[in-house]
Amino acid sequence: MNRKLLIIGFVWPEPNSSAAGSRMMQLISCFQSKNYKITFASACAKTDHAFDLTSLGIDQVHIALNHSSFDAFLQEFQPDVVLFDRFMIEEQFGWRVAKVCPKALRILDTEDLHCLRKGREQAFKDEQTFDNSYLFNDVAKREIASIYRCDLSLIISEAEYELLTQVFKISPSILHYLPFLLDSVSDSTIKQLPNFENRKHFITIGNFLHPPNFQSIQYLKQHIWTLIKKQLPQAELHVYGAYASQKVLQLNNKQKGFLVKGYAENVSEIMQQSKVCLAPLQFGAGLKGKLIDAMQNGTPCVMSSIAAEGMFGNLQANGFIADDIQDFVNSAVALYTNEAIWNDTHKNGFNVINTRFQVSDFQAEFMQLVFDVKSILKTHRQENFIGQMLQHHTLQSTKFMSKWIEEKNKD
Repeated sequence: MNRKLLIIGFVWPEPNSSAAGSRMMQLISCFQSKNYKITFASACAKTDHAFDLTSLGIDQVHIALNHSSFDAFLQEFQPDVVLFDRFMIEEQFGWRVAKVCPKALRILDTEDLHCLRKGREQAFKDEQTFDNSYLFNDVAKREIASIYRCDLSLIISEAEYELLTQVFKISPSILHYLPFLLDSVSDSTIKQLPNFENRKHFITIGNFLHPPNFQSIQYLKQHIWTLIKKQLPQAELHVYGAYASQKVLQLNNKQKGFLVKGYAENVSEIMQQSKVCLAPLQFGAGLKGKLIDAMQNGTPCVMSSIAAEGMFGNLQANGFIADDIQDFVNSAVALYTNEAIWNDTHKNGFNVINTRFQVSDFQAEFMQLVFDVKSILKTHRQENFIGQMLQHHTLQSTKFMSKWIEEKNKD
């Protein structure tokens, strides 16, 4: 009999809209490699960009927040493993899973550390240097508690793994480093990609609902693009991303070559047409999907240190890392105009993908860990006393608040 996995999604996966969507599809593939019967459940409304999970044989279930119908659903499904998509979902549904299916392995996919992103965003708004006073915010208290309550938390970035173990002092026994899981880029694929001469213009891309991406677009327009355009008057910047609101669309300026294109149906195609990718993120966390897309398609990047965090390890970046505005501009112009520099950094990206993010290097180890922890679950939980304590106390308030909301909604 196949083991059963329940994924509770913050949203329905949209791999063409966000790195989070791609990440979720990679996790699904891991469990399918071990023949898990998978059900994906979410309380979120489904958009036109959502992936059709039924095409992969995955059941899709819409669930209600703060409603005991979810308990009945759990009772019937009886999953062996439950995967929470971000800590907010664990807060909402974790106590119900613990109550109805106490023997189910509870896994949290953090996506990125929300407390790190929020802290950096606040420091940016305050025009202050980010430090632990910004890191130890209210989101951190919630997110770290969620990590402790789960049996295993998946961490996408080495930098964030180090932060959790060294700063928050969380035991590695409940953490697992699992980056993007990618196929290698073959020599034959590389040879087929457009070369320096057959590409033109700059590109930036990112889901506009994600605050770091929108701020990055504003930063590009206000501080960077004018300086690049002055040196490269024929160049254009093509801005792609899902969910372009009116405030995004109004940034479009055809005269200045700042073109808001909106949703990208085929990211690989537009990346291959572009000569240089720009990613001047001023805050954020996790690994950046836009950099992965650029490397897979041979498009060199100019990026901030925050954008590059956790991506390259000891390897050479597929471009330049620059936080100073003039350094960023100079790097962008150099990549755009110097074929030798472009070719070198173009090759670096393939090396990063093939060295650091191979699915074959991580998938089997991860699935073995799931099996191992599940087989010693009682002992594993006993060794995580803080998690037991938080499960007992903290979620009592969440549980009774949820029950109060459910009763209130009956009125």
